[in-house]
Amino acid sequence: RSSDLDLRKMKRSNSETYETVIIRLMKSTEKSKMKQLLEEGYKEMADDSVKINKEWEVVNDHWD
Repeated sequence: RSSDLDLRKMKRSNSETYETVIIRLMKSTEKSKMKQLLEEGYKEMADDSVKINKEWEVVNDHWD
């Protein structure tokens, strides 16, 4: 089967089990997903920061 062949190629050594390979893949996927979520969160925070700065600029103009 092709999935067995793919897993076999991913083994780092002959002693590594398929379970270990799958767990490593799951951890890698989870790490990628967490990185993506962090990036999205930081982008959202940056957008909010820009909005807040624009609001303060308007207030600041009125005080001058």
